[in-house]
Amino acid sequence: MTEPLIRTVALARRYQMGKSAVDALCGVDLEIMSGEFVALVGPSGSGKSTLLHLIGGLVRPTGGEVWVGGLELGRSTDRQLVAYRRDTLGFIFQSFNLLPIKAAWENVAVPMMLSGVPPARRKGRALEILDQVGLGHRGDHRPAELSGGEQQRVAIARSLANSPRLILADEPTGNLDSRTGGEIMALLRRLVRDEGRTLLLVTHDMGVARYADRIVHLRDGVVERLELNDAAAVPDQVDGVAR
Repeated sequence: MTEPLIRTVALARRYQMGKSAVDALCGVDLEIMSGEFVALVGPSGSGKSTLLHLIGGLVRPTGGEVWVGGLELGRSTDRQLVAYRRDTLGFIFQSFNLLPIKAAWENVAVPMMLSGVPPARRKGRALEILDQVGLGHRGDHRPAELSGGEQQRVAIARSLANSPRLILADEPTGNLDSRTGGEIMALLRRLVRDEGRTLLLVTHDMGVARYADRIVHLRDGVVERLELNDAAAVPDQVDGVAR
């Protein structure tokens, strides 16, 4: 039987807020297979962003276990977590987080620099990935010269720079209009399908979640229910424009 890429066991996270303790996650058991596109949904305070951060190795659990690709993150050293985030993960954020004084290709090349890719190879690889997301012709433009949708495409390209097994996306359409958001989601779904990557996405928007293969509903720090989704029912075109 194939092992899941991600497995959480009774995963818990408690935050201390002054004299009070807040349980953001309260014993989450979850498995995600390699190549799956999974959406985490729930109201504010449900624990979905905390779960994403735990799987991203950005915070440590206060109880239970979180395994990714055979590595138990809660017991990993800081050095192991740095290598894990560098070599296994790609991150996509709501606010793009692009360097404003750098061209698009330079933003995409940042993870390669951190991984020790020789300078002579970075630009060519960055332009290849930008072309993959439909922005090969905009590689020399700075973020201020790009639309919101184009900036998010640059951010997606950056997340692919080190060929990650797992992409974590935190509200990737939150700063975009609905049409542009749909284009970004169709692009992400195509990248997952074509390249066999795993995508875990946090969203409050059920329209966005419908692009996923499976939806995990969280509430009050626990998994309320799991929903298999017919992602194929969500079209890859809007008004005849291919996405």
